[in-house]
Amino acid sequence: MGIISSLLRTQKSRYGTRRIALWLWGALRGNRLQSGLNAATGLAGVAVDLASVWAVQRAVDIAVGARPGSLGWAVGLMALFIACSFAISVSRVWIKNILGIKAQNRMQQQMLDRLLRSEWRGKERHHSGDVINRLEQDVATVVGFVTETLPGTLSVGAMFVGAFVYLLRMDAVLAVITVAILPVFLLASRFYIGRMRKFTRRVRRSDSHVQSILQETVQHRMLIKTLECGGLMVRRLDAGQASLRRHVRRRTVFSVFSNLMVNGGFSVGYLVAFLWSAVRLSQGTLTFGGMTAFLQLVYRIQSPARDLTRLAPAFVAVFTAAERLMELEEMPSERLDGQEPLGAPCGVRLRGVSYAYDDGDGNVIDRLSFDFRPGTCTAILGETGAGKTTLVRLMLALVRPTEGSIEIYNSRESRAVTPGARCNFVYVPQGNTLLSGTVRTNLLLGGPEAAEADMREALRTACADFVLSLPDGLDTKVTEGGGGLSEGQAQRIAIARALLRGRSVMLFDEATSALDPSTERQLLHNILSASDKTVIFITHRPAVMEYCDQTLRL
Repeated sequence: MGIISSLLRTQKSRYGTRRIALWLWGALRGNRLQSGLNAATGLAGVAVDLASVWAVQRAVDIAVGARPGSLGWAVGLMALFIACSFAISVSRVWIKNILGIKAQNRMQQQMLDRLLRSEWRGKERHHSGDVINRLEQDVATVVGFVTETLPGTLSVGAMFVGAFVYLLRMDAVLAVITVAILPVFLLASRFYIGRMRKFTRRVRRSDSHVQSILQETVQHRMLIKTLECGGLMVRRLDAGQASLRRHVRRRTVFSVFSNLMVNGGFSVGYLVAFLWSAVRLSQGTLTFGGMTAFLQLVYRIQSPARDLTRLAPAFVAVFTAAERLMELEEMPSERLDGQEPLGAPCGVRLRGVSYAYDDGDGNVIDRLSFDFRPGTCTAILGETGAGKTTLVRLMLALVRPTEGSIEIYNSRESRAVTPGARCNFVYVPQGNTLLSGTVRTNLLLGGPEAAEADMREALRTACADFVLSLPDGLDTKVTEGGGGLSEGQAQRIAIARALLRGRSVMLFDEATSALDPSTERQLLHNILSASDKTVIFITHRPAVMEYCDQTLRL
């Protein structure tokens, strides 16, 4: 820890090295099976590799008559170790491909669950493209490090020590010469890690920016086509990619130069070892098999040493990835206490509620008091920017009032509106909110346990029973954003999905804006025919206001 801390201290971080290391330790503990298997196969590989050096030395000495023995048995022993090495290699591939994807999936699920449980503040700190980039690439970096790189370091260290001891027993001078260059590289690694960490951070930020541009362009493709600004978006992408290429090029130049220096030093060491063993061979103090073993051992000392020097960029990458994932975890989680729904009908009461976003533009809602009485229908009216959608977010506890209080109540009790009280609400936002899949999978978001009869009834109530006459019925496929359906059809399916949730307070944010007047009236009649619901509409539609008991103007 102390060595890592001193190396990584060269670049300032929002998090201390110890804190990041503890976070990575937690990630390692969650993947102990794969890490343990990788460590075990790695150590087994070291043992087989060193045994192979001995077997080759023995076979060569038998072949040249330097020692007695059966050459056939010696070659057979070599074949046995080769088979063992092959089996270990296959095991490593199996562990990586089967357990590795499970570990990555598990961490992605944990991070996504944490994000979904975090507070929503109206203005997200991270772009959704950046978040997806972190959930994909940074999670893969962390999982690969804790399940492969760290266990691999154990076998690398074991190989280094084992090969050094073996060589030390054969020739102490050569063993010392071979490892004497390592302290120089360890001292140089402090500078190397500091620079690489800076370059890696810039590359990751640029990569996230490129993904954000791609995501927004694809997501709003129809808008971009109608505005005829496709060329502008391509130029923006080109600028982002140019920045990414520039940072990658700088990191690559620095990395290539550093690797040249490292490999040059190791090459000099190998040439010294070859010259030393050749001199001993010419003097008769070393057998040809011994020289072969010498060169193999030098390689097996230098190869782990090279691998250890490659740990520097691995540590840089994983510390950068861990920081980016820790930033996502910084978002405070919602308190979901009090998740038992109140008995219907319920009302929502606001007392002196004010709310302001963090941009210093003043209150969006200012000292508002209103009572959405149980079983009533209310229309919320107001100009654009008057705070209508913000009021819905307040009632759903997506944001907290800066002043005042909001409570949900029935004839027996009342509770403060908190994230836990969200279980009393149904919400249909404006716009097309269907997910890719089928009509059935979209409806099941509202009622995961709903039977087919329940889904059919919800579709009829929402005037969306046209679905039942489609060739595939409930299994009709829809693409992202409800593609394949009209806006009005998508809105009605979204309302049916909300009805399957079956909560006592229903919030509709311009949810009938794409419906024709007759369909809208029929839908309102169906929804309001039951007196156990409190219905709140954000609307500009006269037909909706005709059905409402009261109006709130903002």
